[in-house]
Amino acid sequence: MTKTELADLYRGYVACLNRQDWPDLGQFVDEDVVHNGRRLGLAGYIAMLERDFDDIPDLFFYVRMLLSDPPYVACRLGFDCSPKGKFLGHDVNGRRLSFAENVIYEFCDRKIIEVWSVIDKAAIEAQLAGGR
Repeated sequence: MTKTELADLYRGYVACLNRQDWPDLGQFVDEDVVHNGRRLGLAGYIAMLERDFDDIPDLFFYVRMLLSDPPYVACRLGFDCSPKGKFLGHDVNGRRLSFAENVIYEFCDRKIIEVWSVIDKAAIEAQLAGGR
């Protein structure tokens, strides 16, 4: 797969996430997917995403930066959303937050087999403390 083909495949995955099209997610994510060192499997991965969308009703994934070097994709995702209740251990209670997530994906046979993800928690904490 070329860099462009892999980047296009990844953009299709993000569009699937934003539609919350869980039945189609299997065309992008492997049955045995691993997330941050934990084997979740496709069902566990979908459950994780469903919880995210339940906790953050206006969740939307914005691709801010995308690098493709098969079999890997590195992406900086941007979020501008209002988590309800607690988020990453902080009382947010609907307050609007802007933050990024840096993610690396490994693909095999056109599917995500492993994900490494880090959310910019410092940006969230600064906003909650009154900074921007």
